[in-house]
Amino acid sequence: MTQTLTEALTLADNGAGGLTARLDGGFSNAPLSSPADKGAPFGGLMAALAGGAARQGLGLETPLKTLTIQYLAAARFEAATFVPTLIRGGRNVAYAAVEGGQPDRPAVQALATFGRDVDGPVLTPLAAGLRPVGDIEATPLDPRFGPWFTRHIEYRFVAGPRLFGQNAGGSPELWCWMRTVDGVALDEARLLFLLDGVYPTYWTALPAPPAISASVDLRADLLQPITPDTSPDGWACFHFTSCDVGGGWAVEDGVAYAPDGRPIALVRQRRKLMPTRPAS
Repeated sequence: MTQTLTEALTLADNGAGGLTARLDGGFSNAPLSSPADKGAPFGGLMAALAGGAARQGLGLETPLKTLTIQYLAAARFEAATFVPTLIRGGRNVAYAAVEGGQPDRPAVQALATFGRDVDGPVLTPLAAGLRPVGDIEATPLDPRFGPWFTRHIEYRFVAGPRLFGQNAGGSPELWCWMRTVDGVALDEARLLFLLDGVYPTYWTALPAPPAISASVDLRADLLQPITPDTSPDGWACFHFTSCDVGGGWAVEDGVAYAPDGRPIALVRQRRKLMPTRPAS
C-alpha cells in the first residue's frame, strides 16, 4: 500500500543514534507512465527527512533557518537511516549535520542551521501581491512526464504550466500555487517537500523533448517560523526562475510566499543535465 505523506515523513528512533524512515515507491521521481522503481525517492522528500532528522534526533526546538543538502546517490525504496550530529549548539543558534541513506549507499548529506528569532529591523522587499489561489483552477500534471510523487501535491499554475517553450524569448519563470493533497496546514517538512515540487523551470523556455536533469544540491532558507497560522489550508505560492543553463548544468532559484504575500522561503537548486543522444 502506498504511504501517505505523513507516514513518509515519519522518522523512528533506531536506538543507535539514528532515525529510520521507510522510502516508498509512491514518492518516486520516475514518470507515472513508468514503474516507480525506475526512479529514486523524490529530492524534496529526502530534504524534508534530513531536516526532520536534525530537529527530532537532536531535540532542537528553535526554527529551521537554512538547510543545504547534497544528493550523493539514488536511495533504494526500502528503509533508510538518517544520522544527525550536533556540530555546535547555543541558546540562539545551533549547527547540525545529517547523513542519510542505506548502509552500502550514502544518499544525502546535509547541513542545517537552527536559530531563535529576536526583535530587530524588518525589511521585506520580496513581499508580493498574489492572485488568490481560489481564482485559479487545479492543474494536474500530465502523467506522461509527471512523476509519482506529484500525486501528493495539488497544483494551480497562475498562467498555466508554460511547458516546452511557451516562455521562449521571454523570462524563464513559473508561478504556481501548491499544497500537499492531505490539506494539512503548512509546516516545516511540507514546505521543504514543496520547494522541489515542480519540474525544472528551463522546461518553459526550451522546446520538447525536455532536457532531463538530476538534482545535485539544494539550499533552502526559511525566512520565518512556519506555524499553523502561516497557511492553515496548506497553500503556498512559488515563483521559480532559471538563472543559468549551460555546460551540462542548470541553476534555478525560487521564492515561496504565504497566502498573504509574505515571503517565507528562498531556494536555490543546482541540477546536472543528463547527456542527450544526437538525433539519428
